[in-house]
Parts: sequence; structure tokens; C-alpha cells
Amino acid sequence: QVQLVESGGGLVQPGGSLKLSCAASGSIFSINAMGWYRQAPGNQRELVAVMTDGASTSYVDSVKGRFTISRGDAKNTVYLEMNSLKPEDTGVYYCTGGGSDWRLWGMRYWGEGTLVTVSS
Repeated sequence: QVQLVESGGGLVQPGGSLKLSCAASGSIFSINAMGWYRQAPGNQRELVAVMTDGASTSYVDSVKGRFTISRGDAKNTVYLEMNSLKPEDTGVYYCTGGGSDWRLWGMRYWGEGTLVTVSS
């Protein structure tokens, strides 16, 4: 089993920056990819960014050029640096982890989420 704990959410003005962090514990050897999903009020959950063990990254189009995903040296942490934030970035951000088959079966592990609010 894997536990994921997020931190770093909060209130930020449009155009501002925020950095989310996530620490994984437990059977982290089973994780080959870590990423961030978000869910805005009234919307479906969407994949924001993902990074595999091979350092391959993928972003949803709406955040390309503004968000950067990275992982710590120990591979049990993942970060999401968010710049030029917009009100539409508001939502609950979930840290996730999955195996090498995550594209087929989805992410296996989920954190409880951290709220990001972009508002003036």
C-alpha cells in the first residue's frame, strides 16, 4: 500500500505562483509514475501533469508553459510548480501514483487533495 500526502495549496491572486508538494510512503517500489489531477467545482477530474520514472512528462494543454512537474531525487516526492495562475486553475489538486500500466488502468494511489483557489 502507498500513502500520498499533499501540501502547498492555498489562495493566490491571478498571475501568482504556487508550488504543490507530495510525499509518498509505503510500498513506493510499485510506483512508476506520479502525477497531479485536479477537480474544479462542477467539473470532472482531469489529469494536469504526470511524470514517469524515465523522466517523461505530459501536461494538459491548458497548463503547458505555466506548470512544471518534477520529482525528488529519492523518487518518493513529486512537485507541481504553478506559475501565471488563472481563476480557471481553481480546484482540488490530487497527488497520484501508478504502475507502468497507469495509462491502461489508471492511477492506483490517490492523496486526499489540496485546495488551490485563484482569486483576487
